[in-house]
Amino acid sequence: MSTRFLAISALGLWLVTVAAAVFMFVEGQTAKGTDGRTAIILNQEEKDLVLTEMRTMLGSVQGVVAGLSEENLNRVRESAKASGMAIAGAVPPSLMAKLPFEFKQMGMGVHRGFDEISVAVEQQETPDMILMRLGEQVSSCVACHATYQLQVENKK
Repeated sequence: MSTRFLAISALGLWLVTVAAAVFMFVEGQTAKGTDGRTAIILNQEEKDLVLTEMRTMLGSVQGVVAGLSEENLNRVRESAKASGMAIAGAVPPSLMAKLPFEFKQMGMGVHRGFDEISVAVEQQETPDMILMRLGEQVSSCVACHATYQLQVENKK
């Protein structure tokens, strides 16, 4: 075999590998869901991690609403901060690879939005403005839940 043939073969294999990695990054590990939504296929531990993060976000929503109703802006700030970008870094790369790109975009947008609510409190935005920001957060949650479902992979 010639050196040229080996070089072209190696380049071809490299391109196929890169294309597969890009495809996985964009598509994730998905299937058509049982109710028309896109099913994200995870193992049980990964599903539990995603659901735990979602419950944390729901707790933040409750804390922001309660803080606003009590006029306790410190509670609003701390509740929002609890679901900010800091918790996004705790997701293992193996799980991130299984999530479709749009899901990752939506999730990171929600984390950033919670950080923005925290900053808005520090910048003394009005409670109405903070509530409007929270409404945008909840809209993102509703859109994500309308688009995706989580399924545990079948081990055969």
